[in-house]
Amino acid sequence: MVSSSMSIVAPEALKKFATDIFTKAGLPAKDAETVASVMLWANLRGVDSHGVQLIPWYVQGIDIGHMKVKPNIKVEKETPATMLIEADHALGAVVTVWAMNQAMEKAKKTGIGWAFIRHNNHQGAMGYYSQMAAEKGMAGIATVCSVVNMVPFGAKAMGISNSPIAISVPARRYPPMTLDMATSVAAASKIMLAKDKGISIPPDWAFDADGNPTTDPNKAAMLLPFGGAKGSGLSIMLECLCSIMVNNPLLEPVLQGKKPPLGLKPFTPETIPLHLQNSIVAAIDISHFTDLESYKEHIDNLIDGIKALPKAKGFNEIFVPGEPEERTYLERSKKGIPMAAKTIANLKRIADRFGVSLPPGMS
Repeated sequence: MVSSSMSIVAPEALKKFATDIFTKAGLPAKDAETVASVMLWANLRGVDSHGVQLIPWYVQGIDIGHMKVKPNIKVEKETPATMLIEADHALGAVVTVWAMNQAMEKAKKTGIGWAFIRHNNHQGAMGYYSQMAAEKGMAGIATVCSVVNMVPFGAKAMGISNSPIAISVPARRYPPMTLDMATSVAAASKIMLAKDKGISIPPDWAFDADGNPTTDPNKAAMLLPFGGAKGSGLSIMLECLCSIMVNNPLLEPVLQGKKPPLGLKPFTPETIPLHLQNSIVAAIDISHFTDLESYKEHIDNLIDGIKALPKAKGFNEIFVPGEPEERTYLERSKKGIPMAAKTIANLKRIADRFGVSLPPGMS
């Protein structure tokens, strides 16, 4: 149910608004539409923390030259199945959509394509990229390592990142099944959204600056890993694959005291690090290993079987990965996207600056 304090905005109008903002900010028209599309996808799926509420942060990054509107993206190393991409601080969506398309082309020829991205910026919801592959009849993987913002299991100070990972596979009767999760209990942008909405957060989401649990999003300073040692361990190993593998370690400089941790502070020229993210996207061409239609049928049967299991007390339905978001996507595609008043106010400031009209429902 949508709160009475929320405004409803049509998806296409919101996409046009975001595209216009990024075009005015200096991005080429095609790149502006790419960034807007990735944000809109998140809003449509109910992942508002990774949607248009991030526009002011992105514009700030562009203002200081940290997020480059015309980066020199280049392939530094390449084999038939792999590539290493220097992103040159591109906006994440721009380079990652291109990288996944390259990975899928490689997968068609070799069965699997891996693209490693270095010196990247925020990419939004990683499930967008893994699902790109699933929609082409492939399995997709996307993961990213970022700056220090999370507490390792057993510590009360930050030392690791809440590195997200997404995996998508195609089905026949069902939409692609997509797992998209951070290694933290909640993403930092969800805490930002809680601030916009003026609501508290669960006590297991974050520590305050003194290393104590907090329910106040304004006091949240450090993210906590999901599953204790499991989320913490997965984050550390993803840093080994994403960052150290491309000779751009992000955690090591902080742990050695060479660079201050970022935490959940407001992003300013002083707190935005120069090397924000490294990433991997991969595509697996299922037809190289088994019959694609048979694979899709097995995925359907897997989903049917899981959903038919006896339900635990308090549950009316059993969901598979990505199913709640897919239902939200269908609902919001028809009824529109709810927007918090604080988010609208933040977007209005950007709109006024660039002379862009707010879409109906936000003005």
